[in-house]
Amino acid sequence: MRDRLKSWPRLGKQASAIALDLLLALLATWLAFSLRLETLHWPGGLQWWIYALAPTLAIPVFVRFGLYRAIFRYTDLAALMAVTQAVGAYAIAFFLVLLAQHALWASRSPEFLPRSLGILQPLIFLLLVGSSRLVARFWLAGGRRADPSARGRLLIYGAGDAGVQTAAAIANARQFVLVGFVDDDPAKAGRSINGVTVYPPHRIRDLVERSAVSDILLALPSATRARRNDIIASLSTVAVHIRTLPGMSDLASGRVSLRDFTELDIEDLLGRNPVAPQPAVSDRSIADQVVLVTGAGGSIGSELCRQIVRERPRQLLLLDHSEFSLYSIHRELQALCLAGKLQVDLLPLLGSVSNPRRLGELLGGYRPHWVYHAAAYKHVPMVESNPAEGILNNVFGTLNLARAAMDAGVANLVLVSTDKAVRPANVMGASKRMAELVLQAMAQGAGPTRFCMVRFGNVLGSSGSVVPLFRSQLALGGPLTVTHPDVTRYFMTIPEAAQLVLHAGAMAHGGEVFVLDMGEPVKVMQLARRMIELSGLRVRDPATPDGDIAIAVTGLRPGEKLYEELLIGDNPLPTAHPRILKAQEEFLPWPELVLQLDMLRSAADNGDVAAMKSVLRSCVRGYAEPVSQTN
Repeated sequence: MRDRLKSWPRLGKQASAIALDLLLALLATWLAFSLRLETLHWPGGLQWWIYALAPTLAIPVFVRFGLYRAIFRYTDLAALMAVTQAVGAYAIAFFLVLLAQHALWASRSPEFLPRSLGILQPLIFLLLVGSSRLVARFWLAGGRRADPSARGRLLIYGAGDAGVQTAAAIANARQFVLVGFVDDDPAKAGRSINGVTVYPPHRIRDLVERSAVSDILLALPSATRARRNDIIASLSTVAVHIRTLPGMSDLASGRVSLRDFTELDIEDLLGRNPVAPQPAVSDRSIADQVVLVTGAGGSIGSELCRQIVRERPRQLLLLDHSEFSLYSIHRELQALCLAGKLQVDLLPLLGSVSNPRRLGELLGGYRPHWVYHAAAYKHVPMVESNPAEGILNNVFGTLNLARAAMDAGVANLVLVSTDKAVRPANVMGASKRMAELVLQAMAQGAGPTRFCMVRFGNVLGSSGSVVPLFRSQLALGGPLTVTHPDVTRYFMTIPEAAQLVLHAGAMAHGGEVFVLDMGEPVKVMQLARRMIELSGLRVRDPATPDGDIAIAVTGLRPGEKLYEELLIGDNPLPTAHPRILKAQEEFLPWPELVLQLDMLRSAADNGDVAAMKSVLRSCVRGYAEPVSQTN
């Protein structure tokens, strides 16, 4: 019956609601007469006119107030307020008509209409109409009611506006049972919001154990990163799944739904404050300039484009060899410009940095002022298996771009590098260090282009990072795979990396290698454990054999190191940005380097792996293939 009623056409549902309100208007009138006269009423004579007046006034007023456009099964406080307003308007009209008719007919029938009927009938009518909406809401929504034992039990951390809106969304969706709110404000502790109790944070563990809480939702869109980190750290030992809401900009509409519940973001997993942008580090600007980004469709390149476009360059050239990646970032940037009313000429360009003729045409034709070089092969095992392609793209692609930039009079070229270029244990890292050497040597010449390099660690959330891998493995029930128990990495977020590239480029004078002060490195094993625990699960290991998710050690991959470094030399120099340092790295002068590049190019063209690695060992300080490690 319920499902059949839901499938009715809209006009049928509206007609049913109108018919119900007609009956309720008549019932309210009968009850008002009966209560006032203290006997069951049977109308007679002109009293029938009042029974006709009530629905005649009510239905047009209800239509005017939009009561028949509402969906009953989603009735909430706002809908009940609309009902109250509509009945209030009806009450005024009903009372005024009643007074007028009383004055006209009082001499003919003194007992005809008690004036108190004008107050009593609307009050009863309001009670009946409001109750009908609530009954309809719970009855019609009953078909979506899940088995209570199968529904998650939720605590909302944050009893502010976002938390209250979330509670309303939960009540409608019925996927969770809301156990309570948690809030740091002592004034809110012990109070209730819509019948739901607010608890202090120290009660969380007790609530989880006593009420079988399965999830905690952080409804703290305006909290600082430091405060979020403190809260997450305090919850790390509680066996619950921690989720979060979007930021305030995503809540601007005032509506929250279960679709907005997300896993903890990358900054939460990182466990430190992200590097804040500092637009005042230099007076150089990309505003109103022509800017080229190579590898524009990649993880770093696409984020660079997002941040660059907000600086309002005159033209942004997007270069990538992947048609789909280029199409995707171009469409995204078009939408970003439209939403932000940004007048930026976006031009997608298919091409590879391995093609010097194409680069010459592009840079010579568009004359960019800034070039950000993010195009590279970065996957360590993939490049280790395909060393010639990695070298041709990473080393000679950079050389091609640098020469084209100098020929076209480009003012600034910024290379996106990696911490794997420091004492590399793989061809990828060695090829990136060779790319750095190319720009360092060319920067010593008298050309028009300022070259600089930006070196940073692993980027969380990028296509090749461990976070998407761990999340997919968690969704499949594990295990999470770690190559070695002691493997340690520096981590940063994609926006941080892009900010660093832009800041470093603005500070460059030519030939610098910039690195980020990234704090302490993180063990990948610890990151895996953190992701499991923040998902409300337990790590399965010898100490907890009944845990939920195991962590499997798979062994170091070809070319992988246990530890990464950011510096080759010592004593890095400070810069205008407190988190950016300038490395003091030795390099080969151009006449010596060009001879090595010729030998490397010949070896790559011939696919001679031994010769390629021999040249890399000669040029790249510390390059050595790692000794196989046992677990």
